Amino acid sequence: MLDPLFDDLPGMLCFARVVERRSFTAAAAELGVSKSMVSTRVARLEERLGERLLVRTTRKLTVTDAGMALYARCARVLEEARAAVRGASDADRGRIRVNAPVSFAQMYLAQPLARFLEASPGTRVELVLNDRLVDLVEERVDLAIRITKLKDSSLVARQIATTALHVVGAPAYLERRGRPEQPEDLLRHDCLRYLHLRIEDEWRFYGASGRVNVPVAGPLAANNGTALREAVLAGVGLAVLPRFMVDEDLRRGRLVTLLDGFAPRPMGIHAVHAAGRRPPSRVRRLIDFLAAAFRGKTWA
Repeated sequence: MLDPLFDDLPGMLCFARVVERRSFTAAAAELGVSKSMVSTRVARLEERLGERLLVRTTRKLTVTDAGMALYARCARVLEEARAAVRGASDADRGRIRVNAPVSFAQMYLAQPLARFLEASPGTRVELVLNDRLVDLVEERVDLAIRITKLKDSSLVARQIATTALHVVGAPAYLERRGRPEQPEDLLRHDCLRYLHLRIEDEWRFYGASGRVNVPVAGPLAANNGTALREAVLAGVGLAVLPRFMVDEDLRRGRLVTLLDGFAPRPMGIHAVHAAGRRPPSRVRRLIDFLAAAFRGKTWA
């Protein structure tokens, strides 16, 4: 059975585009209609539902809770309408905009994506690399790879792999500065910090007595893990890095792990998409493909 809002598809389309673009002007331009028409359509939806859907100020447009709930319905209904018009087979064609962390994508995504594209004629992947967490709706991302502890309820996630986290250092640095045996020993070391962490000047460890938070400082902070890895290899200091990034360095002895008895908790590597609407079949196929490519993969 179709959603009861199906009889106002133009209004639903206008509202969905405003939410996705966070702008009436941008939504109107994309739809090829006037800004006033978009505004009128959205106002009619608000009047019909008796709810405020959007809050506009001179600088920002905010979606209310009622608006987010309606957006989820709009996205679902519009996808059903598109599928009915174009046929299900067309959903396998077209662009997939993928966001991923820089280092992980460079090291591990290129080959799986190449195999996926070879098996998916008519599908194009637009890969955008960024270590910060982007807003999937605002930046029109169909699928993102997230390496973090997920807390965002607006995302649907599928874990595709796991990675341990290690404090690592180069043998030359440890020979010069000594080897930390307890987390508190890091207070006397140069600790290189990752700027995208919410609390970048504090490292968390887990021992027999529970969690231990250690304030750290050092001569370098960066917003990219590869840059930190290169600095650690050069002997600048110590850093907390994911195992997938330093696995080869550890095997070859270029780096060593430290404080293993207090190791930070492992993190899942997830394929995520925005909640509220069923992604096109091409996106679902890519998620399945990546899950198969990394099946059972644990960097420990």
